[in-house]
Amino acid sequence: AGAAMVARALWALLAALRAGWCLLPQSGYLHPDEFFQAPEVMAGDILNLQVYYPWEFLSSSPCRTVVFPLMTSGVTYWVIKSLQQLNVCSSCINSYTLLVSPRLLFTIFSFILDYSVYRLAPCWGADPWKALVLLAGSYVTLVFYTRTFTNALEGLLFALLMVLVSSRKARGRSAEPTSSPLIGVITTAGFFNRPTFLAFALMPLLYWASLIVDSQKSIKTLINHFLKFTLCACFTAIVFITADTFYFTPVSLDSLYSTNKSSLIDVIAQLHEKMVVTPFNFLIYNLNPHNLARHGSHPRVTHFTVNGVMLFGILHILAIGAGFRMLKKCVHQLMLVRPHCRGPPGLLVHSEGNPTLLLFYFVPLAFLSLFSHQEPRFLIPLILPLVLFSAAPKRAVKWKHLIVLFNLLGAFLFGCLHQGGLIPCLFHLEQLIHSPASSSHPRHYTLLFAHTYMPPRSLLNIKKTDMHVEVIDMAGSGEESLCQTVEQRASTFTCSNCHIFIIIPGTVKATITKCGVSLKNETLIFPHLSMEDPPQIPVLSSGNWRSQLGLYILELERHH
Repeated sequence: AGAAMVARALWALLAALRAGWCLLPQSGYLHPDEFFQAPEVMAGDILNLQVYYPWEFLSSSPCRTVVFPLMTSGVTYWVIKSLQQLNVCSSCINSYTLLVSPRLLFTIFSFILDYSVYRLAPCWGADPWKALVLLAGSYVTLVFYTRTFTNALEGLLFALLMVLVSSRKARGRSAEPTSSPLIGVITTAGFFNRPTFLAFALMPLLYWASLIVDSQKSIKTLINHFLKFTLCACFTAIVFITADTFYFTPVSLDSLYSTNKSSLIDVIAQLHEKMVVTPFNFLIYNLNPHNLARHGSHPRVTHFTVNGVMLFGILHILAIGAGFRMLKKCVHQLMLVRPHCRGPPGLLVHSEGNPTLLLFYFVPLAFLSLFSHQEPRFLIPLILPLVLFSAAPKRAVKWKHLIVLFNLLGAFLFGCLHQGGLIPCLFHLEQLIHSPASSSHPRHYTLLFAHTYMPPRSLLNIKKTDMHVEVIDMAGSGEESLCQTVEQRASTFTCSNCHIFIIIPGTVKATITKCGVSLKNETLIFPHLSMEDPPQIPVLSSGNWRSQLGLYILELERHH
């Protein structure tokens, strides 16, 4: 009882940390997709801000559904826009609210994971509070699940699917599987969010199907379950396709009937031609190896050997060890068992829950490993079966100090350090651009970003009608290309109200000094760690370590 009370208090503390750190906010910048797959697009559509639309959301190549961005970032931006229009607050729309409001919604949604773990733990023989502490204390939950990633939504849908397919066990009796319509809705919604959801849904759906087969004796009842699943899945798909079609190819009903003698068949044919099915476009693009190579190619074992360890640490290693032992045991039993012996499918009963959880973990991992582009965030939905497996009695307890240290380092690295200067830099520039001095005397700003992740322009809070701010993203351009652009801008820098800022990590700041331009001001934002341009260890050990772990905002001197 005492241990359970301690675990409950620890979970409550970690839950408060999750919410508080979101509001602080976290300065780490994990990947451009956390902005460019929802908030950036919705800021342009709903708040009419200057943004960069990624290729997936262009009408020429629609590969992402707009439903989830509208339901998440779209809703939060609509709320703060309405509050400002109603004069509830005069400046509801600023860089802080643009960043935090969608993240806060995702943080609230992240507690679906906690609910799922609490519901599932008794079904799979895990300690509920031990599993909750493992979940809430993981830096994956603290950092990745509080960001606006489609992978986070994928993890939440996977958790709900596991709750729906897991039969409730009461004194040895399994409840009859239900919720066929909801399972169909969630499976289809997950597929439209990310087609890779099918890799996560495969084992839960097979498990659910086996429970139906085991519990039903009537063929009519079996057909009824699968019919409900199929009908709800089709209806959900129609909703997504309709929403995406109207978003990517705006259809006017008047234009459909504009021609004389337009029949219903003609109207349907025109709608069919305009129909947008984003998951199929996504699959067509990603099944092309040349397209994946543009985003980076990795060895097929990267998920198993690198990404799993990077995200889950010792828990991933212990799961691999347990998997090998169970596989060896199964092979041994198969060699000894008599062919005519029959029994229940051992991997699909709750008394042998751990092997099934390992399948829930490793089967999606294996399917995702078939693709050459492998990023750590693709695996974050697997935290649920992993913590349930690790929370079995007497498992992972002796590693608790290592688990704590690993998650502290992960939270600090990815929540604070990794590209950690870019978001504070955008906050600083937004305040500068909207300062009273800039408002009373119109100024033109050129913001040149080099060797940083893509800057989300929405955080600058500039309306589409305002033309006084120009953003140039040089990405990882070489020294020659960067200097050429800087010198070109400096040579045309003649107006008294023009300001040019170069945003660049301290590790490559020396490049600007080689460009032959004069600097007026330097602002250092600390900390900032660029893994693409990492600091050198000898330099870190010197007195210049703060500069190496910082992001510079350099203002060019105007030529007279």
